[in-house]
Amino acid sequence: MALILSVALVAGPLNFRKEVSFAQAPADAYTGKACDALLMQSHLQYDAPGAEFEQINPTAIFSLVGPELSLVEEEFERQVSHGPEIVSSIGRYLREGGGKRVRPALLLLAAKAVCGSAGSSAVRMATVMEMLHTATLVHDDIIDEARVRRGRPSVNATWGNDITVLMGDWLYMTAFDITLRERSFEILDVLTSMTRLMTEGELIQLTMIGNSGITESEHLDIVRRKTAYMFSACAEVGAIVAKASPEERRALGRYGLSVGIAFQLIDDLLDFVSTEDKLGKPVANDLREGKLTLPLIYLLEEGVHEHRRMIETVIAEQGFASVAREELVGLLRENSALDRARAQARLYAGEATEALDIFPPSDYVEALRSVPRFILERDM
Repeated sequence: MALILSVALVAGPLNFRKEVSFAQAPADAYTGKACDALLMQSHLQYDAPGAEFEQINPTAIFSLVGPELSLVEEEFERQVSHGPEIVSSIGRYLREGGGKRVRPALLLLAAKAVCGSAGSSAVRMATVMEMLHTATLVHDDIIDEARVRRGRPSVNATWGNDITVLMGDWLYMTAFDITLRERSFEILDVLTSMTRLMTEGELIQLTMIGNSGITESEHLDIVRRKTAYMFSACAEVGAIVAKASPEERRALGRYGLSVGIAFQLIDDLLDFVSTEDKLGKPVANDLREGKLTLPLIYLLEEGVHEHRRMIETVIAEQGFASVAREELVGLLRENSALDRARAQARLYAGEATEALDIFPPSDYVEALRSVPRFILERDM
């Protein structure tokens, strides 16, 4: 089964210009049935002049949940150390590989935005989200036949596919075992919905491999399922453990979904314009694997036959033997495909920021409000 911060202090309100553009979503588009009313997402353009933000070191956002993140690391280590030796070995290898811990931080910040604190339930559920995210990575690497993850040999490259798939399964089942101990049907509802949607996203993406006719709508549906619903679940579960009101829970679910979409769209951009050292994996890897992302979809919308031939050649060769990667990136720049994709990410970032308007000001809300901005600016 394949499933898979930084702070800006606001000196003045963001100025929003609404567009009446609605993206279609599946019937259960938000994790948790409480969010069904938010199936249509209003895209927002926003003016965010640099003068309105006083940027500080990105580490500052994590410092707001630093003690709790340390407890998450301890709980993750405790869980894997209680498994068989092979589980402990791989678990340590995964933890030593690093990672930004964005998802558990998002859950903890959401809880603190609601009630000002993150207790033991929030720590346990943040650990669960990190376990589920890690499970998706190891399963994804098997499907993609990836040999590198975060600058090191992937788990499947080191231990083989058989052990790796079972390690992913162990992480999933341990995460749900921890969740069951919370005795919360609301949390289980969110996580089971998320897991199903992520699995569907992987299946849909696999059917699209090598399809140069994929549309923007189809790609965004995959992005929601594979990536954004987990971000939404993190924020929503944080709200649940903090005893949020239904309105606060819906707002945080919507916030997480929009943040997740923006995150993935920027990830798609970085696949073309970043470096292997920064990404910790080969660049332009999606196209090698036959996956067309938003910049390429926009380029193909221009209807130039030679562009389609180049892209299909890379897919057929599973590499850049006949077509230079730099040439393709140049076409993406010349035709404003990269700019269009970044503009789309900005729309979702604006939507995420707007979702937080129901919360009174606090350091935690401002940290959440800053996340979309730094997602847009990240280079790795």
